[in-house]
Amino acid sequence: MKPGGDPGGALAHGAGDPFAGRPPVPAACVASMALVLASGVYLAAFLPRHAPLGPALGLVCAAAAALAVAVVMLARLADFAWPSFFQVAKWALLAYGVIAGMLEFVFVRDGTGGSMLALVTVSLVIFAVDIPVLFAFSVARFQPGRPTS
Repeated sequence: MKPGGDPGGALAHGAGDPFAGRPPVPAACVASMALVLASGVYLAAFLPRHAPLGPALGLVCAAAAALAVAVVMLARLADFAWPSFFQVAKWALLAYGVIAGMLEFVFVRDGTGGSMLALVTVSLVIFAVDIPVLFAFSVARFQPGRPTS
């Protein structure tokens, strides 16, 4: 046994594990963000030429679906620290909304238009919602939940 190890102890049985009994919201959020990033890398690989939007659109749709799954899983939690979640989420949403807005301004100012701008806008909205949900869930899961009656 290594110093500090816990073979067969409390950690092996899920005690103290913040993920025990919780849906995989962080995994869905990370998958969503990875799909958005893959879409962006795909589009950037074609610069300065025009990129075919089909594969990027598929990736962004999959990202939106993963984010929707995360939100549905989150909404189904009964015994959860919702005040902590919303306290973190509102400020993170404000910050990431500002970042996404500045990035949108850059794309508009650069002359991006049409379907490419629409795809980038949807990607930025997913980014601006996904990260605050991930942050807020990560904080709230360590807080005591609402007492059940």
